[in-house]
Amino acid sequence: MHLTASVRSVPDDTYFQTLLSLLSIDTQNPPGGTRAAIDWLEIWFTDRNIETRRLAVDEAKPNLLATIPGESEYTLLYQGHVDTVPFDDSQWSYDPLGEGVDNRIYGRGATDMKGALASMLVLADTLATLDSTPPITVQFLFVSDEETAGQAGLPSVLDADMLRADASVIGETTSTIDRYSVTVADRGSIWLTLAAEGTAAHGSRPMIGDNAIDRLCEVLAALNQRLPDRTFQFSPDVEPIIGESVEYYADSIGREAAAELFEHPTVNVGTIEGGTAVNSVPEQARARVDIRLSPGVGTQAVLSDIRECLSEFPAVSIADVSWSTGTYEPLSSPLVSALQSTVSAVTGKSLHARSATGGGDVKKLRNAGIPTVEFGVGTDTVHGVDEYTTIEALRKNTEIYAGLVAELCGDPHAN
Repeated sequence: MHLTASVRSVPDDTYFQTLLSLLSIDTQNPPGGTRAAIDWLEIWFTDRNIETRRLAVDEAKPNLLATIPGESEYTLLYQGHVDTVPFDDSQWSYDPLGEGVDNRIYGRGATDMKGALASMLVLADTLATLDSTPPITVQFLFVSDEETAGQAGLPSVLDADMLRADASVIGETTSTIDRYSVTVADRGSIWLTLAAEGTAAHGSRPMIGDNAIDRLCEVLAALNQRLPDRTFQFSPDVEPIIGESVEYYADSIGREAAAELFEHPTVNVGTIEGGTAVNSVPEQARARVDIRLSPGVGTQAVLSDIRECLSEFPAVSIADVSWSTGTYEPLSSPLVSALQSTVSAVTGKSLHARSATGGGDVKKLRNAGIPTVEFGVGTDTVHGVDEYTTIEALRKNTEIYAGLVAELCGDPHAN
């Protein structure tokens, strides 16, 4: 089997046409309708005699799993979402539903993440047309509703118990042609809704009332001061990931900011509401606060710290709270090691193994017991106007995805 050599021979036009076909289907989320995209993908796989299974808890947002059986039952899952963030076409210089210019392909989702999906399709097509059976089973999962963290996408697939993967790669853009990285961890979060109570009064006599917004701001200031002073303690598995993450982000945001990002909690006040008129003392106010924690850090201790802080402000309470714990894949895991070897062999460059600054579908897969990383080659135009990727990036994606199949099977001749 000469899989990597086969994908290298794929013509540029195949990449152009595959990605332009994906981009031409509008999958903005909201509203999140992805049925046409999944229909197109299902026909694409069926035309190549590749087995598919469709799941839809919401008919407007279906999911598709395609399977190419291998000599081994060991299963590598490539996964990606077909929905995109919205766009305003009046701001674009190119067609947001796909336009190729020289080596670039523009369009909403070109790099997040229909570009990676196109690379997966090229890999699938190559696997399906080889004259031998792949050494391992390879699956491709296309999900809906990722951009708004909805339940119709990956959560519904996991609830249906459809996946038996031994390792998984999500094609989120983590790399450019000049710098390669894989996210082996994600951060946890605590989302708070704080409610403050006050006493209404006329704005001309504020001293006879109690301003709920002022009370809320006092709490927000206290949290902003107290929480970032907490220094995380990491397990031996997580500590090298944090070190690598600080090194990686130091180039773009500075070493001090990168250390603050991963070694301490971060606090962001996302929304604040209160009052009914400029000439009234508000009796109610609410704020939503986003607190992020590094991988492996337990949320309970931080939540206890928050509650202790709030105990000093009896007029402010927690109206709602949701939380998650950051997950990680150890640097010693076979998946991470195999991807590092593959990237080095294909590109001649090293691979930074780092944490993401946020979280997404990867957390759901790791929590389901599937070793998972995020890796994709693209551009730094994610969610931006005139988002684009390049043919070179698509090619590198496919070569690395193909090389990983060979690397994980343990056969040095499978390339």
